[in-house]
Amino acid sequence: MNITKADSAGFCFGVNRAVSMVNDLLKEGKRVCTLGPIIHNMEVVRELEAKGCRPVERIEDVRDDEILVIRSHGVPQSVITALEERRIPYMDATCPFVKKIHRIVADTDDATVLIAGNASHPEVQGIIGHCKTTCYTFNNEAELEDLYTNILKEKNNLVKIVSQTTFDTKTWKKSVKKIKKLCTNPKIFDTICNATSVRQSEADIIAAQSDFMVVIGDRHSSNTAKLFNICKRRCENTVLIETAAELPMNRVYAAHNIGVTAGSSTPAKIIKEVLDTMSEEVKSGETTNLEESFEELLEESLKNLNTNERVMGTVISIAPNEVQVDVGRKQTGFVPVSELSSDPAAKPEDIVSVGDEIELLIMKTNDQEGTIMLSKRRVDAQKGWEELQDKVESQEILSSKVTEAVKGGVIVLYNGVRVFIPASQATASRDESLEDLVGQDVDFRLIEVSQRGRYKRAIGSIRSVLKEQRAAQREEFWKNCEIGKRYTGVVKSLTSYGAFVDLGGVFGMIHISELSWTHIKHPSEVVNVGDTVEVYVKDINEETKKISLGFKNAEDNPWEILKRDYPEGTVVNATIVGLTTFGAFANIIPGIDGLIHISQIANKRIDKPADVLSVGETVEAKITAIDFDKKRVSLSMRALLPEDEQAPVKAAPVEEAAPAEEAPVEAE
Repeated sequence: MNITKADSAGFCFGVNRAVSMVNDLLKEGKRVCTLGPIIHNMEVVRELEAKGCRPVERIEDVRDDEILVIRSHGVPQSVITALEERRIPYMDATCPFVKKIHRIVADTDDATVLIAGNASHPEVQGIIGHCKTTCYTFNNEAELEDLYTNILKEKNNLVKIVSQTTFDTKTWKKSVKKIKKLCTNPKIFDTICNATSVRQSEADIIAAQSDFMVVIGDRHSSNTAKLFNICKRRCENTVLIETAAELPMNRVYAAHNIGVTAGSSTPAKIIKEVLDTMSEEVKSGETTNLEESFEELLEESLKNLNTNERVMGTVISIAPNEVQVDVGRKQTGFVPVSELSSDPAAKPEDIVSVGDEIELLIMKTNDQEGTIMLSKRRVDAQKGWEELQDKVESQEILSSKVTEAVKGGVIVLYNGVRVFIPASQATASRDESLEDLVGQDVDFRLIEVSQRGRYKRAIGSIRSVLKEQRAAQREEFWKNCEIGKRYTGVVKSLTSYGAFVDLGGVFGMIHISELSWTHIKHPSEVVNVGDTVEVYVKDINEETKKISLGFKNAEDNPWEILKRDYPEGTVVNATIVGLTTFGAFANIIPGIDGLIHISQIANKRIDKPADVLSVGETVEAKITAIDFDKKRVSLSMRALLPEDEQAPVKAAPVEEAAPAEEAPVEAE
């Protein structure tokens, strides 16, 4: 039997600080009380009570000779105010990480505060008590969406979001992704304690490698409950205990790989008692907790004699929850879906097919039920681990898929082994989203492969491969780059003056004037970040290595279209876009407006164009003159009136129809 204890198990900084504060006061001979239990662990609370520290529910219960300690969860601002007004001596043991959240929400005058956490938890109640504006709580992505739909959507104001320090990191990431879609520019503060993130991440890894997981902590502890849920997702055979006396020894005996973690309010001595109990009981064979007979223990041990043995099996059927295999024995072999692959999203039918012969690890035999539980995932992991140890030295570039984004990075599954890629090594630049990598095939290399007991760690880098690839791309680009050459690129960023395009290791800029033949106020009117665009090189600065790109196609020039499709004499349907004292401007095609001089609007004298025309009206007019050099077009409605209704008029020259100093008609 192997037992792996999480390094992060036990008191966190905030809890240790609070307990130490109380103990120091007691050593000084002070009479101490705490506002509620100092931490969520009754074993610790009882120990402190025995030393003379008592919990109280209200500040009114504090005696004259006592000093009050505010527990690590913190309290609402109203409690602090009341203590100071009544001059009750107190010491504040609020966790510094919780204090930070108090400052964030207190510094909010123009936003609705959203708190990710349990509304009834003391820490969340304390946070609510520091909010100066309207606040709401939510526990998951679904509750957040309901909150937005039923309340926030109508208010349509700024949102500020924080989290309980012990909130589940995966649920937080999903919630953040959701709020970004629902709200415009939400202010998001990741206030999950780093110790909590590490504890949850480590528990997730250990549980995935264990067939029995023990979570130690008080059942009233929020962070312990979340640890239990995280471990349960990875290892179905998970228990939550408060002391060693609650250990289910029958499950301890049956397990081969046992993982142990503990909540942030679990003292080290309780963790040690649990570890010692498991080790000593297995060694001695004592069964005092279960009152089992020697014969029953012997039978149980015989059932597991073959565990950890590799066998070959043939797939005989596939179900959503398990795969049945024939391993050449009288017992029915089955592989639970959780033991089929390290990829939690993988479906059984995508991994194996009926008739496949696969290598498996015997996890547990049950002669009474006639079954053998097997694992393909663990065999793959063992083989993959051996291969990884060789590849870390060779620095070979590996390829695989990113399966999930976790706190501080992403996970790549390579030959059954979970390789952790830190955020700093996951993307080419720090502002890129880790979530966007999930499901993508990536190239990476290993930078560390280590093992301490059963705890294995593989760390990789995508960025180092990207840097090499981009360096090679840059070198190749500059070898062949020349003015006029066309490229396909991806828009990476926008500014007020243009768009920057990744050409493959090299960036070029399309100036805003090059994005459209018509006038635009911002590049986002034409392109967006992530768009694939066709461009050509307009200019190259050899010294600065800056590239100017062209985007407009000559054939799309509206004046070329006018020359080709709308010669003088063409009758067009034009839309009135502006009125002046001397005529009306009408849009012929996108990018080109023509002038209908006041003398060419009707066959009789009119005082002003607005008496006959209005902006937005579509009229039929004839192109009477085009000046391509000055970019001017003259139109006439009068020329289309019936001949017998026309009064003889002299065609106005283009210059007279649209004097440059009065009304230039430019294509923008």
